[in-house]
Order: sequence, then C-alpha cells, then structure tokens
Amino acid sequence: MRAFLALAGIFLLSSCATSDNKVDPYESYNRKIYDFNRSIDKAVLQPVAKGYKAITPDPVETGISNFFSNLDDFGVMINNILQAKFIDASSDLGRILVNSTLGLAGLFDPASAMGLEKHDEDFGQTLGAWGVEPGPYLMLPFLGPSTLRDFSGEPVDNYLDPLKEIDKDSTEYQLKGLRLLDQRADLLSLEEQIENAIDEYSFVRDAFLQNRKYKVYDGDLPFEDDFECDPEYEEC
Repeated sequence: MRAFLALAGIFLLSSCATSDNKVDPYESYNRKIYDFNRSIDKAVLQPVAKGYKAITPDPVETGISNFFSNLDDFGVMINNILQAKFIDASSDLGRILVNSTLGLAGLFDPASAMGLEKHDEDFGQTLGAWGVEPGPYLMLPFLGPSTLRDFSGEPVDNYLDPLKEIDKDSTEYQLKGLRLLDQRADLLSLEEQIENAIDEYSFVRDAFLQNRKYKVYDGDLPFEDDFECDPEYEEC
C-alpha cells in the first residue's frame, strides 16, 4: 500500500505545474499533498499520539521506543556495511546482541551504557554515500517528506525490516502501527515550532533537507559558507 500511494504520487507529478526551484520543482503539487497530510495528522494521528503519551507510563513508553530501536539496528548495520563503515557496523552488531539478550528483546538499552553508540543509517543515506544525488524534493501522500533518492531506497529499507518476517499479518500490522504511533509521539515536541513558522510547508521542507544532508555527510558538512554552491542540492 505504501509503495502504491507513493508511486501514485510520482505519477501525478507529470500533470502538475513545476516551479523554478531546483530543489523543489514540484512545489505546487507538494504543497497540496502537505495540506492533505497535515489535515489527516491533525484529525487522527496527533490526537491519538497525545492520548498515547498521556496514558502510557514513561518507563513503558521508553521500553517501546527501545524495542523498535533495537529492531532498526539490523538495517542500520547492513547500511553501515554497504558504506564500508565497518567499525560502526561492528558497534551495531554489538548493540543487537547486547540489547536482544541483556536488554530483554530490546526493551532496555544496556548497550548504550556500555559505550556502544547508536547510529542512524538507511538506504537513502547509503545511496548518498555512493554519490547518488538527492533529486527533487517530494511530499508523498500519507508518507510525508522525501526526495527521489530517499524514495528509491524505501524498498530496500522495507526488505531489511525485521517485522516483515512475522508470519501472522495481523501481528505485523499491529506492531507497525505501534511503531508509527511511537514515532509520531516523539515528534509532538516539534509541533509548536511548526505551528509558529511563517510558512509551515517551507519550514518542514528545509528542516527535512538539512537533516538528510547532515546524515548523508555524518555531520561533517563540506560547505560551511552559505554563499558557496553545494552540488549535493544545487546545480553548480
């Protein structure tokens, strides 16, 4: 379903007017999808996420976040290997082994206390490390902000998701729903910043692109001067 909706969004781009913005050439289309996603979020996801945080004890909420973080470490490890970051990959493996055993299936995070650093990698970042340019910014129905490069990496990330190995579909969907709820609850702290922005759409877009750029470069950004052309996001 995710792939179908995203592909439908890509198809619709062909019928939309484009702008002169090289980063966001489909801004007119993207803004409409942002408004649609935002209305769904305010009507459904945001209230449910607030209720979840209100009724869930902090230790339980932390345990749920730790559980999904432990599952994510498998895909992180594979992407670190693909990027030839073998030291980071060995740390990821250590985290999986420690948290899956001493951490009771990932509910606790003793690995961090042992100095095993948590990393954040996905196949979109791997493509960036391989020199693939981000391509145009895309706002996908239900899925949110992305780029053509990140969207292209989604099938690999989905393949590396341990939850897809669950035989019973209902259990898989319930866990994926809980993960989505946990992720949305984590973003509630940013809600005030978004609502106070002069232009919500531009704020979300720019924050997303800057965050993705930071992750692709592992924080070692090569362009410190705002007036210097960055081929990662501009046509120099």
